[in-house]
Amino acid sequence: MATTSTAVPPAGGSPAPERPPARARLVHMFSVLFRTPRRPRFIAEVALVALGYGLYSLIRNAVPDVETEAIARSLSIWKFEQGLGIDFELWLNHTMHAVNWLTVTANYFYATMHFIVTIAVLAWLFWHHPGRYRAARTVLAFTTGLALIGYFVFPLAPPRLLPDGPFFDTVVLHDTWGSMASGDLQNLSNQYAAMPSMHAGWSLWCGIAIVMFAQRRWVRILGILYPLATLIVITATANHYVLDAVGGWATLALGFGLQTLLHGRPVSAFHRDVMAVT
Repeated sequence: MATTSTAVPPAGGSPAPERPPARARLVHMFSVLFRTPRRPRFIAEVALVALGYGLYSLIRNAVPDVETEAIARSLSIWKFEQGLGIDFELWLNHTMHAVNWLTVTANYFYATMHFIVTIAVLAWLFWHHPGRYRAARTVLAFTTGLALIGYFVFPLAPPRLLPDGPFFDTVVLHDTWGSMASGDLQNLSNQYAAMPSMHAGWSLWCGIAIVMFAQRRWVRILGILYPLATLIVITATANHYVLDAVGGWATLALGFGLQTLLHGRPVSAFHRDVMAVT
């Protein structure tokens, strides 16, 4: 008669727990990786952000140069805005151009704050809200990736490049240092990647992160003002239409949606405490 063997518990103790099968361990590992807030690795995050932005710039500037099509679409966008009564770009562009110091300030705001504020918010989240950093960074990555698709399928000239010059190209007229829209640098940058506006998308991402997680009231107020100031600057300098900004905001909304699908919960649901991962 066959006998069934049973595991003999070690002397003086309870039975040893059975080791979960390999598939269950793999599922658990990916669950930890993608569904729990973890303290990010600084060097890895710096490399990832640098690589991501490098790829973004490379792909963005590889969009085919379709000047005729991009200008035709730009004229259509402007006409559509006129029909909606939201075409304040020309008035704002001419009004600001009349004040030299204001124009120069807006030009440098456009050329620099896009990078400075976004990097500063990423660093702030990394150090002070590590449990939320990874999810917030994922939203930014999805938003940027979706924007690249927009540049390929919908090349659009900014208002400053319209024929017959109804808009002042403030960056060129005031020779803004470091701008990718004038001088030799314009040959390295795709000038027809206006829709969606990542200046608008990234600034709203920064504003949402600040309003959601900042403790001080005045900092949250800055979080509200920054995307509004960006909207004024990108239209006053004739680099974007209002609808370009709307496209950037819509792309950001899709980025939040994709992040929620990936993690199973929105950015706000990630708690501040970080689980130790060994």
